[in-house]
Amino acid sequence: MTTALYLYDDARARMFEPFIVTRPVSELRAGACLLRERWSRVARARATGFISAPALTEFEEGDAPPTVAEGHMLPAGAIVVNARFAPALDGTLAPTDQAWIADGVICAVRLCTDTPVSILADGRAELAALADTTAVTPVPLAGRWLHELWDTIGALAPMLHDDILALAGSIKTKSLMQEALGEHRLIIEDGSTVEPYVVFDTSAGPILVRRGATISAFTRVVGPCYIGEHTTIIGDRVAGCSIGDWCKIRGEISSSIVLGHSNKGHTGFVGHSYLGRWVNLGAGTTTSNLKNTYGTVQLWTPSGQRDTGLQFLGTLFGDHAKTGIGTMLTTGTVLGAGANVYGSSMPPKYVRPFSWGDGEPYATFAVDKFLVVAERVMQRRHVTLGDGLRRMLTQAHEERA
Repeated sequence: MTTALYLYDDARARMFEPFIVTRPVSELRAGACLLRERWSRVARARATGFISAPALTEFEEGDAPPTVAEGHMLPAGAIVVNARFAPALDGTLAPTDQAWIADGVICAVRLCTDTPVSILADGRAELAALADTTAVTPVPLAGRWLHELWDTIGALAPMLHDDILALAGSIKTKSLMQEALGEHRLIIEDGSTVEPYVVFDTSAGPILVRRGATISAFTRVVGPCYIGEHTTIIGDRVAGCSIGDWCKIRGEISSSIVLGHSNKGHTGFVGHSYLGRWVNLGAGTTTSNLKNTYGTVQLWTPSGQRDTGLQFLGTLFGDHAKTGIGTMLTTGTVLGAGANVYGSSMPPKYVRPFSWGDGEPYATFAVDKFLVVAERVMQRRHVTLGDGLRRMLTQAHEERA
């Protein structure tokens, strides 16, 4: 019998803007994989559904599971996991275990009885409330808590290092004429293309290039680095990054996550940043990732300006965000979902979702025009903007613009 696996966004996860506006946290990339993929791997089960904010009820994307409907009963024997926890890819949830713990906090439970989803609806419940810890001893599970969204950037290098080695055993590799510089592993999956005059530098960590990817001539790839399926890298230096599927990357990019289906098709430096899905950066778009004072970076959050504790942090680009040519972004910028900014003025550290224009005060990107652009962009990758997602984005526009 297949185990039901449910992914739960708790109250802290529901503060992970700009991404929580358009997707559950389980559909974010942490290290080399989506959080959902990490949990499916250790649970050896396909995700059944996610439990998140009501605004995401009609979220749909690829092979992501649907939301768990209001009034649904989570069946006994199902596993409910906290989506903010990124389990190590070499871990496992044994079928005899009932609860799992990391850093003193329950991160996953196996339900003993049928449980109404309403208990988790507002995100305030802790999974410990669903586990009978007096009857069973929680089993330690290796991995990392994402206490804040920026932890995905702060912990990127060590996570990539561990993830690539964990994934390597299941990958059929191809032989290359050139060798890597450095002592760590270089894994090039069969079905990928590596043109002449590419340099792989594994001095600081391993590199994994997935099938269908193309690494163009005169590119330097520096580990630890993950390059997803059907992604094209077109020259310059790509260092310490996790780049998802179906992306196009040109110019220098370092210590950044690209969720997938996004373009940085031109020159311009991007560092310590997170690009959501369907992002397009205009030529020359550049992010600052270090303050002139060398101090820690402040970042806008829904609860106010926060000190991230990170010395290096660039821009968080929400889903469907776009920049015009020559856009300059200051350290610790949050560009909201669906925002379209351009012009010579530097955007502020926070740009609300669905903004439009060349400077403050920004206009609102009209929802009908936004949806036309989104549909056009997705069609270029042979992805359909479904009716459910269209309604979800329309609601997000009504609530956030």
